[in-house]
Amino acid sequence: MPKQNILRVALLTAAVLLIPAIAMRFTSEVRWDWVDFVAAGVLLFGAGMAYELMARRAHGSSHRLAVGLAVVTALALIWMNLAVGIGGPEGAPADLAYFGVVVVLIAGVLLSRWRPVGMARALLAAASAQALVTAAVLIAGLHQHPDDFPASFLIVNSVFILLWTVSALLFRQVHFANRPSRH
Repeated sequence: MPKQNILRVALLTAAVLLIPAIAMRFTSEVRWDWVDFVAAGVLLFGAGMAYELMARRAHGSSHRLAVGLAVVTALALIWMNLAVGIGGPEGAPADLAYFGVVVVLIAGVLLSRWRPVGMARALLAAASAQALVTAAVLIAGLHQHPDDFPASFLIVNSVFILLWTVSALLFRQVHFANRPSRH
């Protein structure tokens, strides 16, 4: 990978990290310590590098969009889960299950060898894993407010399932667009 791509990802990561650093100067609502900055930096830089590596193999804008959507969705799932928790309050045991979604995704991506049809399957597997975790958390009553109807919990998880599925459909479209035609 060209050094300029690595530098671009590093600079973008630093620019994003400046936002909470500056906000901490003006409000007490943002309180990050060095661990937060390191974790956020690793996540952002890792997501940027994952995009750069996969987008290099992309054939066209639909392919790059599919890659970008998959990377952003994975980043958002990990970030939200670490920051506030999805399956319960921050640090709740139910939140560990959401890391299983990421493990399913990574395994699928590695098995796919970045081929569009394999990537579509990997993303559908991630959507299915997200749905299973959501159902398990609901059935076990572990969502944030067990006494309330879990509307916000269902909405957040539905958005993730939708994003995984849309990315899968984009990869499927790329697969069919790049297939040699049979005449």
